[in-house]
This record gives sequence, C-alpha cells and structure tokens, in this order.
Amino acid sequence: MASLKEVKNRISSVKSTRQITSAMKMVASAKLHKAQGRIENMLPYQRKLNEILTNFLRTDASFESPYTEKRTVERVAIVVFSSNTSLCGSFNSNVVKMLERMLESYQSLGRENILIYPVGKKIEEAVKKMGYEPQGSYRSMADKPSYTEAYELAGKLMQEFVRRNIDHVELIYHHFKSMGTQELLCENYLPIDLGRVAEEAKLDTAAENIRSFNNDYIVEPSVDGLIAELLPKVLSQKLFTVLLDSNTSEHAARMLAMQAATDNANDLIQDLTKQYNKSRQQAITNELLDIVGGSLK
Repeated sequence: MASLKEVKNRISSVKSTRQITSAMKMVASAKLHKAQGRIENMLPYQRKLNEILTNFLRTDASFESPYTEKRTVERVAIVVFSSNTSLCGSFNSNVVKMLERMLESYQSLGRENILIYPVGKKIEEAVKKMGYEPQGSYRSMADKPSYTEAYELAGKLMQEFVRRNIDHVELIYHHFKSMGTQELLCENYLPIDLGRVAEEAKLDTAAENIRSFNNDYIVEPSVDGLIAELLPKVLSQKLFTVLLDSNTSEHAARMLAMQAATDNANDLIQDLTKQYNKSRQQAITNELLDIVGGSLK
C-alpha cells in the first residue's frame, strides 16, 4: 500500500489537473457560444441565397454552368477539416480515419491524382505522415474562420475544376447538431448538385416555419446569366458554412472532453481521499496497539 505522503501528493496532483481541465472547459464553452452566434448570424443570408436560387430552378428556363458538369473522375480533390490543437476527444482521429477510407476508395487513381487540402494543423500533419503532399497550409482558418480565406479557397477549387485540373471535389468535416452530438460528414462539393441545394432550401424553410413563395421575378439580362453569377456565391458560402460548422464542433467536442476529464478527476480524488483516510486510520490504530502493548509489559 502507498504511504500517506505518496497518496497526499497524488491527491494534490490530481486537484491541479482538475483545475486545468475545468478552466479549459469554461474557455471551450465561451468559444462555443461565440461560434454558435456566428452560425446564427450567417444562416439568414445563406437561407435567402438558397431560396433565390431555388426559385429560379423551379422555372422552365434552361441554363448551363461549368460547375454542374459531371465527368469521369480522373483527378480528385479532398478538403479535410480538423483542429489545430488536441484535447478534444476523438474529434481529429475520426477525421483521419474517414480520410484514410476515402483515400483507399480512390487508390486506383494513383497518389499523384489525389489532391488533399488540409484545414487544420492535426490533419495537415496526418496527411504528411500518409506520404501525401498537402496542397497548401490553412491552419489560420481552423482557429479563426474567415470568409475571405474561405472565399479564396473556394475560388481556387472552382478555378481548378473549370480548367479540368480536377474532376471532383469532396469535403470531410464535422457537422454541429447539438452540444453533445457532432456528426462526421463526407459531402460532394463539385460538381454542385442543384437538386440537393433545392432540397436543403426546403428543409430550412420547413424547420424555421417560413412560408415559401413562388416569386415571379423579372430578370435582366437573363435567368441563366443570373444563375451563373449566383452559383460561385453559393459555393463560397457553402465552404464558409462548413468551416464554421467544423469550428463549432471542435469547441463542443473539447468542452465535452474537458467535462469528462474533470468528472474523472473528481472521482479519482474521492477514491484517493478514501484510500488516504483508510491508511491514516490504520496507521493510528497500529500506533495505539503499540502503546497498549508497551503498557502491558
């Protein structure tokens, strides 16, 4: 059995760790509320953008866009979102596992035809360990989501797609559903699925109990020209939404991990305190027995 001094030192050590995890939980909670506020402020704009596009898609107008062209996949780009720091449970490890599964599915294309855009330090390091060369470093985006940086990355992907340097773009990220649930998703980014955009707009309208109107727009110069202008904005907004989603999920995952660590520390302190009291009581009992034994001689 450990000595009283060893148990006491361990209790002190666990209490110090508990203070750290408790403080990190409060910091993560504050960042989470701030991130949720950013999403709530962004949603009306995204909802209106999708609504306008959906209303145009309901018309009989025909249009063509380079962003909707489906072709044989010979070169693929994967945009993966993680965090820059750890201590957020299985948040990053799950992203890495999904990326590995996706890389296996595209193995037939060859390494040179798989381009990975890592957003976050952890996934960037994992990509290098896998033997792939990251297509740039986007660590700052993971910590402080910026529409400007998301717009630049989206523009780069769209440009490469239009130039036929890549035939398909996929996203891997965590979707924030609630404080306790972050869903890991894999979604197609390019070519854009207009049917899915319309479906998302319907779901948003139903979720918010917003009345849907079939607006009779008068468009100049043409519907297809306006849709051609809208699609890049929708794609840029989508990437920014994913970035905010991943950032919010990270803070939620870290808050849960730190809460679990704090609870474990409390349980461990309770067990160690019982052990300390038991050892102390046994030591006192032994001393009393020694005293009584000495007086009887």
